[in-house]
Amino acid sequence: MTTTVLSSLPSYDGAELVVPAPGSGPGNWAGAASAILVDGIFWLTWRNRRPLADGRGVSVSVACSEDGVSFATVAAVDRDQFGCESLERPVLVPLPGGGWRLYLSCATWDSKHWWVDSLTASTPEELPQGKRRMVLAGDERTAVKDPVIEIDQKTGLWQMWLCCHPLTEPGHEDRMTTRWLTSADGLDWTDQGEVLAGRAGEWDARGTRVTTVLSRDPLVVLYDGRADAASNWFETTGVARWDGARLVPDADLAPISSPYADGAFRYVSAVPLADGRIRFYVEAARPDGAHDLVTVVR
Repeated sequence: MTTTVLSSLPSYDGAELVVPAPGSGPGNWAGAASAILVDGIFWLTWRNRRPLADGRGVSVSVACSEDGVSFATVAAVDRDQFGCESLERPVLVPLPGGGWRLYLSCATWDSKHWWVDSLTASTPEELPQGKRRMVLAGDERTAVKDPVIEIDQKTGLWQMWLCCHPLTEPGHEDRMTTRWLTSADGLDWTDQGEVLAGRAGEWDARGTRVTTVLSRDPLVVLYDGRADAASNWFETTGVARWDGARLVPDADLAPISSPYADGAFRYVSAVPLADGRIRFYVEAARPDGAHDLVTVVR
């Protein structure tokens, strides 16, 4: 792994608040964000989450900013629009032919199942009324959520890194792996197989979820991981690199965590800047156990 990539890793030091948690204490989280920079404007979408008894992931917000820190909300989608119990990580994508698409991770009521849905519209402001289409349904054996999506500007190939939860063992549905999918249009996807999984006895033994692409050549990603079921929702961040067949975690790097509360430092999204630096957006634990959405430049 290159020195440049290693020097660009995020941490809690110097983080600025972007979106505060919707309340105080554990279970109140602003985060699971994804961000992009388009024509000098930062676009950010994130999930607003309450404790389990208060509704879980109740809505997704879309906002824009000139400086990457102070955002103005332009659209919001409520979980009731999708008939789901909770919303998790969204992804906002400007379409090559014009228009915008918002991908949403939706939880099926009274189950551990998730699916990926979408809204497509001419502008971000119109997304709540956009054309809806289910993208990935999952099935009785697998829950699918939290996609990371990129489009190769040279080839037009869409790529997705998808978090998958096996539903085959009751009580163990929190386990997670990452699969790689490709598409010509971002709607119909071909599964290319599992590319990242937990390592027995390591800090990521219980699950691994790619959260952002750090570099493309070579392919280096950041991913969420945790050691056990008790750490569900409190993941920390690691680094993995493509070896030609799979993403291989960097065994020499300790996971990146918040210094507060449950230590959560997860759902990192990386936005390359014109000066060669990277602006990161992270869901990070604060002292009272809530999670804020923060940003840091490296």
